[in-house]
Amino acid sequence: MIEGKDIDAEPREGRRERKRRQTRERIEQAAMALFLERGFDATTIEDITEAADVSKRSFFDYFPSKEDVVFAWQDSFADGLAAAIAERPADEPIVKVVEEALTSAITAALDPQSVALADLIRETPVLSARNQLKYAKLERKLTEALLARTGDDEGERLRIRLLSAVVVSTMRVGGERWHEQQRPETLDTSSLETFARDIFRELWGVLADFGAGARSAPKPE
Repeated sequence: MIEGKDIDAEPREGRRERKRRQTRERIEQAAMALFLERGFDATTIEDITEAADVSKRSFFDYFPSKEDVVFAWQDSFADGLAAAIAERPADEPIVKVVEEALTSAITAALDPQSVALADLIRETPVLSARNQLKYAKLERKLTEALLARTGDDEGERLRIRLLSAVVVSTMRVGGERWHEQQRPETLDTSSLETFARDIFRELWGVLADFGAGARSAPKPE
């Protein structure tokens, strides 16, 4: 037994990794501030590099384009969702895992900037078109996280992929409805959590209704 020393369970972040992370974060923060102040189209890469105090070469080391800066936050949301799924009790039913993990991840990501960014994406055609790709990425991430809990045999993979597709589609529709109803000055996590649970209640009810209808439908002769 080693005494008198603290042993970290995770490896420490090296100096090089820390500097790269800090530079990436500085670029993201500068870009977001400019996008929300001036608009996406009116902000140039030169504006961003000047505000972040980095070279254009450094910018392209981290982001292939302006669009990639906007959507960088989505990757962190997907990672947070995967972590929330992994933290749920091992014996918890899968639909409960999905509802609790997604509700937790969504409320944790709530802030005025994320709402303003969602408005910016919807109002900017080039961003709005690309925004649909995030749902495909999120669906894959959700599927992988759930299969890590359930096992990855062929039958289970199909079942989980179908569940992920339905849940992510519901999240898209629910997100559009919520952003239409809420404004940044009225944000609070309790109202968002209530809204998310209402959406899930509707989803599970609709799936049960469709399932019952399918089972009671006349069989083809």
